[in-house]
Amino acid sequence: MSPTEVFSVTNLAAMPMWLLMIFLPKWKVTRFLIDYKIIPLALALVYAIYIFIAIKAGGGMDFGSLASVMQLFTAENAVLAGWVHYLAFDLLVGMWMLDQNKSLKIHQLLMAPCLLGTFMLGPIGFLAFMIIKTIKTNQS
Repeated sequence: MSPTEVFSVTNLAAMPMWLLMIFLPKWKVTRFLIDYKIIPLALALVYAIYIFIAIKAGGGMDFGSLASVMQLFTAENAVLAGWVHYLAFDLLVGMWMLDQNKSLKIHQLLMAPCLLGTFMLGPIGFLAFMIIKTIKTNQS
């Protein structure tokens, strides 16, 4: 598969998981996928492959300066690996939020924007969840 095709496949793998987490978070299929981290594990495998390819093609990875990181993201395989990294970790954060919410019992109408925010803007959705979690915990 070409990197472009892998990009499309990984996006298609992540999207249904987000939809399940936002709209059917308590469904047994959703819970199974969350409990066993099926999609993030598959994404982690893709990530490992493309990191290996990027290192093999371009040597080591230098994260010591902004210029070095910018240079890393000029290679197609490194950019793909970076994107898959985002997909996997954002999903893990969303799954963690739903796991936390088993005991918090935050209403789904408040959880949905947090999950959507995590899907689209990563740390902003996480921040929103943490604010709601803090308020909910302090009210208890």
